[in-house]
Amino acid sequence: MNQRLRVYAWEFPVRFTHWINVLCILTLSVTGFYIGAPFIHAYSSKQYIMGWMRFIHFTAAYVFLMSVIIRLYWAFAGNRYASWKIWFPFSSDRWRDLVNAVKFYLLISRKPPYAVGHTALAGLTYLIVFLLFIFEIVSGFALYSQAHSGALWTLLGGWLLGIMHVQTIRLFHHLVMYVLLVFAVLHVYIAWHLDTVEKNGLMGSIFGGYKFVTGKEWE
Repeated sequence: MNQRLRVYAWEFPVRFTHWINVLCILTLSVTGFYIGAPFIHAYSSKQYIMGWMRFIHFTAAYVFLMSVIIRLYWAFAGNRYASWKIWFPFSSDRWRDLVNAVKFYLLISRKPPYAVGHTALAGLTYLIVFLLFIFEIVSGFALYSQAHSGALWTLLGGWLLGIMHVQTIRLFHHLVMYVLLVFAVLHVYIAWHLDTVEKNGLMGSIFGGYKFVTGKEWE
């Protein structure tokens, strides 16, 4: 049996923003879907259903914005496993890691993509995900800015109205929501599968921060 080393991979800001993002995306998806296609109808003028849905949606949007800002800051201030560098697989080693990971997920290879932090494929995936996060934030504030004037709203997303039609922004804002939800399902499945194959405590690491490695991660 290989001796396993306990490594502190995910620092608190990484874990904190991860779970804040999970809660925000779920909240924004449910309330956003309702705003676009109400599935609960009021039977009295005292029932402020749409108002509450919009309030919760906007509140979650502000929290989501701050969470993304904190995570982006920590990409420069955190440890090597949180670094922005893992999002860009431009070195030869990272490209080889990415190819090997793709072979594993396509069932071409049986060797899992060992890594203490994120694999090259995971890093590239998270880059795309964070770009989608940013688009959702900008497009959301673009829609919000229609009823709010000022430099702040223009900076946060109002400028997008000069590039795209309102209905196009709304469509893409809605479609990206589905992309993120599909990613969330795949993310949980892949993490669970890797935890089962590598037996490195991957699922538990997002709660406690620690993973258990054998040395294969540095091969």
